[in-house]
Amino acid sequence: MRNCIGIDVAKQYFDLHSLKTGQDRQMENSTDGIRQCVALCNKIRPELIAMEATGGYELTLAGTLQAEGFAVAVVNPRRIRDFARAAGQIAKTDKLDARIIAQFAATMEPMPNERINENTQKLKALVARRNQLVGLHTAESNRREHADSKEIRRSIAAVLKVIEAQLKTIDRQIKEHVENTPQLRKRSEILDSVPGIGPTTAHMLVTELPELGRLNRRQIAALIGVAPMARDSGSFRGKRMTGGGRKKIRRRLFMPTLVAVRHNPILRAYYNKLLGRGKCKMVALVAVMRKLICILNTMAKNNQEWNPNSIKIS
Repeated sequence: MRNCIGIDVAKQYFDLHSLKTGQDRQMENSTDGIRQCVALCNKIRPELIAMEATGGYELTLAGTLQAEGFAVAVVNPRRIRDFARAAGQIAKTDKLDARIIAQFAATMEPMPNERINENTQKLKALVARRNQLVGLHTAESNRREHADSKEIRRSIAAVLKVIEAQLKTIDRQIKEHVENTPQLRKRSEILDSVPGIGPTTAHMLVTELPELGRLNRRQIAALIGVAPMARDSGSFRGKRMTGGGRKKIRRRLFMPTLVAVRHNPILRAYYNKLLGRGKCKMVALVAVMRKLICILNTMAKNNQEWNPNSIKIS
């Protein structure tokens, strides 16, 4: 059995299980607890440490372990739940969850996450806050459409004004942070040079997709869920479907893809070519999104800005 550690993270505590030693430990999700975890991992020297994504409670622990040189995989909780069901694990406690996460790591060998440094982490937090504000603005705008009372409309208008002011502040802070961090600025400029990709999308990709430029085209397409998956069984040949991967990135790339098929000559020609072959518009858009992320991946790998003469579309 592989030397893996599974960690079930909560707000105040996290539970750890080591496959090598069979050891179970619960520690505080605090500076002291994380220090104890690092000391234990230094003794065990695991090949891989896995934990679920818990909305942010795992970030400090994962970042500290990565800084110590450990391979850390932060996994979609749904994959862990599906693995537990397949293993017949019905009971659920924090200790059992840590054990099943360790078994998942040893069996499925999830890809370790790229280490996110302090500057990238700060940008990630700013981008996340911007997305929250955009969501609030959309919700309030939708409520305004159905507001019959003058007082309600005034209240909604006041809230929208505050949100818009906060969006301007966040946008300024994101811009300043990127400009003051040479590595982030260079990578953002490379991505932003593609017609259809704006600063907001470039900042999102820099923070949410640190693997960009480090994987091959099939891996990066699968990572965000735009690689077609076979659905065949016996003589049956099912329709190829996309899905899985990082849903948030795929959703945020949809509008830039729409812009690209209008204003990016290379991708517009590819889109029209697919339509000419009889593909429906949504299928063609997903194919363009896949082509776009592969182009961005190559540019990031070669550290080169957009050059239409070097792009080959088959």
